[in-house]
Amino acid sequence: MYSINPSAKDVENFKNERIIHPIPKVQKRMDVLWLKHNKLSHKTIAIIAGVSVNTVTKIICMYNDGGLEKLKEVNFYRPQSELVEFKTSIEAYFNEHPPASIKEAMDKIEEITGLKRSETQVRNFLTKQLGFKWRKVGFIPAKADLQEQEDFKKNKLEPILEEARQGKRKVFFVDAAHFVLAPFLGFLWSLSRIFIKSPAGRKRFNVLGALDAITHKLHTITNDTYINAQSICELLYEIAKYNAGIPITLVLDNARYQKCKIVWKLAEELNIELLYIPPYSPNLNLIERLWKFVKKECLYSKYYSDFLVFKEAISDCLNKTHTKHKTRLDSLLTLNFQTFKKSQFMAV
Repeated sequence: MYSINPSAKDVENFKNERIIHPIPKVQKRMDVLWLKHNKLSHKTIAIIAGVSVNTVTKIICMYNDGGLEKLKEVNFYRPQSELVEFKTSIEAYFNEHPPASIKEAMDKIEEITGLKRSETQVRNFLTKQLGFKWRKVGFIPAKADLQEQEDFKKNKLEPILEEARQGKRKVFFVDAAHFVLAPFLGFLWSLSRIFIKSPAGRKRFNVLGALDAITHKLHTITNDTYINAQSICELLYEIAKYNAGIPITLVLDNARYQKCKIVWKLAEELNIELLYIPPYSPNLNLIERLWKFVKKECLYSKYYSDFLVFKEAISDCLNKTHTKHKTRLDSLLTLNFQTFKKSQFMAV
């Protein structure tokens, strides 16, 4: 008959850890030894602990050979997918040709490896073995010069933003948004698909904005007709009026009405620097994020009965950027600008 000769400390461990140990398998081992210490037969221990007599004997041998540390070792069986052998080649292919669906991934994996696997197995392999996630595809204009964007960000944008952080300069990001009275379709949790009414006509509400890079204060010029060079000049006067005595830089895109002699002349008179981002680079203009926020907040999946109500909803959202929406916008409008690598583009 197998016996044990535990120390007083071990006996205390048997007594406590058969109840409090986080792993059930270890709890059961401790329970067996606690019962053995109390001089019960192996058959009785097996009935009480819910194990076989052979398992009782095995646990006692484990304790005698390696003590408590041996009892706490738990080596779970983790079967390894045969796909792991092809991990490198599958990952390389999917990095170049990301699958649009699990079904597509299943077919391609079978083609590469000769192994047919279920949707669940392939999904687990993509997420747990390769670290892939289901991500929405973004876009960048085809004519964008990625190196020019990187150079602009590093050599022009970041230096003036650092001056702005130190209070030595005011930096504003400028852009115009044209909100058309039309359905802005979004996503909703619902039992069935929901439809919103589509207003007649194509009326639009134009907002020319200048967003302070640090405080996120917003200056706007609005109308129902067109944004033109005169609108830019109004905005320049507005900014100069409230920010006198400190260098000012406006970061703006290459829209024709922003790049003309009348604007250049007035900016020079007001001592305002105009810094134009590279062509096709909306990712470098901070205010673009604000326009997306406005659409999501008050336009997506909403119906406005007339143009006046539509304008009021947008204006109300913009007027609350520094109050109701401040916390969310401070998190959204950080001075981190995305640039791109060739590896992020879909292979052709």
